[in-house]
Amino acid sequence: MQRRLSDYLFISLKGVAMGAADAVPGVSGGTIAFISGIYEELITTISGVNLSLLTTLGKSGFSAFWKQLNGNFLVALLTGILISFVSFMRLAKYLIEEHPILIWSFFFGLIVASIFFVGKQIKTWNLGTIVSLILGTLAAYYITTLSSMANNDSTLFLFFAGAIAICAMILPGISGSFILVILGAYKTLSDALHDFDFKRIAIFAVGALIGLLSFSRVLKWLFKHYKNTTLAVLTGFIFGSLNKIWPWKETLTVLEKSTGQIIPVSQITDYGTIEVYQRQINNFESFKMVSEKSVLPFHYSEINNTIDPQIGLAVGLMVVGFLTIFILERIGTKTS
Repeated sequence: MQRRLSDYLFISLKGVAMGAADAVPGVSGGTIAFISGIYEELITTISGVNLSLLTTLGKSGFSAFWKQLNGNFLVALLTGILISFVSFMRLAKYLIEEHPILIWSFFFGLIVASIFFVGKQIKTWNLGTIVSLILGTLAAYYITTLSSMANNDSTLFLFFAGAIAICAMILPGISGSFILVILGAYKTLSDALHDFDFKRIAIFAVGALIGLLSFSRVLKWLFKHYKNTTLAVLTGFIFGSLNKIWPWKETLTVLEKSTGQIIPVSQITDYGTIEVYQRQINNFESFKMVSEKSVLPFHYSEINNTIDPQIGLAVGLMVVGFLTIFILERIGTKTS
């Protein structure tokens, strides 16, 4: 595939969008890759990283090695992902803490549009694809209901967290960042990035690399032999993930960091959503959400002392998120 410099710039921009999505717990960079038309090339390229590359380098030189690696594509994409992920993780943290309804509304619209655009890739609907869609939806929904684990700083744990999270990151609908939250590794990693703790970052990166190289081969085989069924499962993953990014939440239990105890949110505040209480006291560190459930906007307002549920802004941002996917899909169609 002969590409121009402008093509690689577009790939980098797609990488920026993937990195921004992966920085938000609940949103998948794999979804962005799929919509923007680079998903299968990404999976094929990653699965092609093996020892034969060293043989090519020794026998045919660097140029042949780089071409077999699809190096220009990888460098362009990874540059966008890394720049975006590292920079947007801080912005995402601020938005989730200070403006949670608005950021979740944007991504909710984005994911709703993704269901349509990924689902339309399914060429044939039959009992098998319908069952796969349902199973994918149930699996993703179940994952969104799991309670978060306590933070874990051990080296071995961080290695395996990287391996598991990267598998989720390349699956449309399954958020790698949310898997990190469930595992209790999200804050550890975000703190490492914030503090430039290169040891922890390197341990996570090695685990992620091993997980990525292994899982990409599985995905490549599934797309080659069971593409329709795989697409149905992935569409289900995206649909099931909507529960996590629904903007209005009621907190059920929290982790009190000073004692390590998991307690009902009602024991510490009259507010029904922990983030609302944390904004009131300007302290986002003392308590960590463990379990929550989605509620309607008016109920959200009722349990939080008649706080404004921001329905108008939320709906507007859902539309913006939906249109963002539409634009990405159009760009992906033109440049793929």
